[in-house]
Amino acid sequence: MEAEIGIEGLGDLAIQVILSKLDPNHTAIVSCVNKKFKGWASDDFYWSNHCSRDLNISTPIDPLGSPAPSYKVAYRLWREAFIMYPWPLFKRVKRCWDSLKSWLESNFPEVLATLRKGASEEELNDVEKSLKVKLPLPTRLIYRLHDGQEYSENLLGLIGGYFVYNHLVNVNLLPLRHAVMESQSIKRDLGFSNASKFIAVASSVKGSEKVFCLNCVNNQLYVGTAMLREDGEMIPCVPDALLKSSSNQQCDGVLLWLEEHNRRLHSGMITVLEQENLKSISQFPEKPPLCSTAVTNGVQVRASAVLVPEQSELVSPKFMFAYSIRMSLLPEGCKVHGMTYDSCQLHRRRWIIRENEVVMHDVNGEAVIGKYPLLLPGEKEFVYESCSNQQRTPGSIEGSFTFVPGRLAQPKGDPFQVEVARFPLVMPDYIF
Repeated sequence: MEAEIGIEGLGDLAIQVILSKLDPNHTAIVSCVNKKFKGWASDDFYWSNHCSRDLNISTPIDPLGSPAPSYKVAYRLWREAFIMYPWPLFKRVKRCWDSLKSWLESNFPEVLATLRKGASEEELNDVEKSLKVKLPLPTRLIYRLHDGQEYSENLLGLIGGYFVYNHLVNVNLLPLRHAVMESQSIKRDLGFSNASKFIAVASSVKGSEKVFCLNCVNNQLYVGTAMLREDGEMIPCVPDALLKSSSNQQCDGVLLWLEEHNRRLHSGMITVLEQENLKSISQFPEKPPLCSTAVTNGVQVRASAVLVPEQSELVSPKFMFAYSIRMSLLPEGCKVHGMTYDSCQLHRRRWIIRENEVVMHDVNGEAVIGKYPLLLPGEKEFVYESCSNQQRTPGSIEGSFTFVPGRLAQPKGDPFQVEVARFPLVMPDYIF
């Protein structure tokens, strides 16, 4: 009795402060003390905070998106819907999805619109029976919240990709029905036994075969190489050390992969590229140390590369890298020998290609991919992609472009060299 009087004596404001410090479990426990505490602990103010922190929802809705009568009820419905999963893992997966959707809403809403509603437990169980696998809990949760993407002929892959010559890659997160079909196709083509524990979770929509498979035994995510259909050759996509660390015991390759993709999007390491009326998430890095930048006489050149695993081989070995060159003329124009020009045009290129610091190729030639780009002040970057085969990594490319002030047909001054700063060709920790 004295304890109760003492607490009541603190006043409503003090009680509110104390309750605001509690997590949902302790808030629920407090509500069991007596009717007065139940009334305090049932205040929707506290449960709106719990919903915001744990679920990232700003209105009381259930897992299907339908309105709930209160935040307290909404929180209970979410807990009940995912009661079979560790709550901290659920919150981690939902944070990942919410962060991805936030970025898409601001930068690429067309991709956001392709995300499917979450799959049911029954649908996930059917997948496990069909493929004779046991899906890791993180992957189950990823699909419970969103069953991949709707198939689209457009370049609307959640993961994105690259375009080099005629090799077009744009990776989608597969819906379960396509994941089953792709997995069965791979097992059939490779002669895998029914005991194989792989499930395909992502692949390129069209233009090239690039497929990502989760190993449901070791929880690692793999991507197929050029030898996938011949001998099942695959490369791990996330660092093994992260899968084995104590802090990630309830994690798998798919979740780590999506979380890293999320970080790269939000940091600006990768972004949306619109080229020739095609808009997609480009996997070419935009920031150092993977992206180099050099400015010479007002001409800026940015360059970066990405591994192309589906055209690489581990045994040979052969590592294919696609690289992207982005060049532009700064708004102040082209400045050469004290003179300023309002345009300049590329004439020649020179590449120095290294493997393990050994110069393997020193290339001189006219144009880039058969083009002589004309740069004007402040206009969009001229972007082109090419590729390089390496037998050993790490490697690098650097070089220069020869430009003429004005135009090739009407030069206004002497040719000048523009630096292409060295950019790396490395086996990445994460492969997308």
